Amino acid sequence: MIRNIKNLINKKYFYRVMVTITIAIIIFLIGMFVLKYNIEGETNIPFTISKIAIISSGEGIDKQTSDTKWAFDIYQSNDIFLYLDKNQNYGKTEIIKSVKIDNIQINAIKKDNIKIYRPEEQEENVIFKNKEENIVQNLEYIGDMQSNLKQMKISNQGGIIAFRCSNDNLKQFTSNDEEINHQELLKKAEIIKEDLNANITFELILQLEAGKVYKTTINLDLPVEDVIEKGTTSKEIIDLNVKWERL
Repeated sequence: MIRNIKNLINKKYFYRVMVTITIAIIIFLIGMFVLKYNIEGETNIPFTISKIAIISSGEGIDKQTSDTKWAFDIYQSNDIFLYLDKNQNYGKTEIIKSVKIDNIQINAIKKDNIKIYRPEEQEENVIFKNKEENIVQNLEYIGDMQSNLKQMKISNQGGIIAFRCSNDNLKQFTSNDEEINHQELLKKAEIIKEDLNANITFELILQLEAGKVYKTTINLDLPVEDVIEKGTTSKEIIDLNVKWERL
């Protein structure tokens, strides 16, 4: 019996079987690692998105008119703020070189009306202003000692970046009322919810001074509920399922 076992071991096909089994185990382990990465993404990253805040509001741009007391071009804006914080479990100190918002995709009935705006740089009392020179296709915040939305800078140890997604030229609204409550513009202009609904998807690309680059895709439904009735609504998203990819 022992001699038969020795003869079996000495045969070439025994070694081939063992090599095949070993290769199969290695391929299986690699496959499990790849599957885990595809599901969870990069988990050991230096910075995380801790919160996304959205402020939705209805607003109007004054127009010159001789026929009525008031005239507005109605638009509905969504101001989006993303909070990047240090990952306390990362264990090393990294420095942010830049944060980019790119490949912005919009799905909406009035898609052609929707514009992306960078923060307003000139006027001190507003964060955003819907004017031609502020319209962008993508944004880039540069890492600096301190965050500054207007100058599009983010603290190199984490901070806030922001942009506006605005549904412009919804309707022209006129009125002879003595006073106008801007919180009621959407309602008075009889704007319907279907004209406001939009889904926006964009890539957020985080580049570090050390040369590491991470990317994630963010998907948001706009606007925040009840903006027509309330005029201004807001929400914070903290239960984020963000999957990062190392580039």
